Amino acid sequence: MHILDVRSKREFEAGHVPGARHVPFWAAFTRARRVIRSPDAPVTVYCGHGPRAWIAKALLRTAGYTHVRLLKGHMRAWIKSGQRVER
Repeated sequence: MHILDVRSKREFEAGHVPGARHVPFWAAFTRARRVIRSPDAPVTVYCGHGPRAWIAKALLRTAGYTHVRLLKGHMRAWIKSGQRVER
């Protein structure tokens, strides 16, 4: 399972889902292969509240990734529910 945080570098550094890798949404198509070798690997994508993750998901699907899903509620819900944040 791969977790991609597609927010800005500053947002990522301020706190992210533990184990997440940073790939800005606008670079998902070109940089994903550096992080995720297999197009069949499960990938979870999130941003602050949705729009950037939806774009990244579409770009990843276009790049050939077949198992891409969005983190329910994105980072906003993660923090609100009291989940651990990594810095």
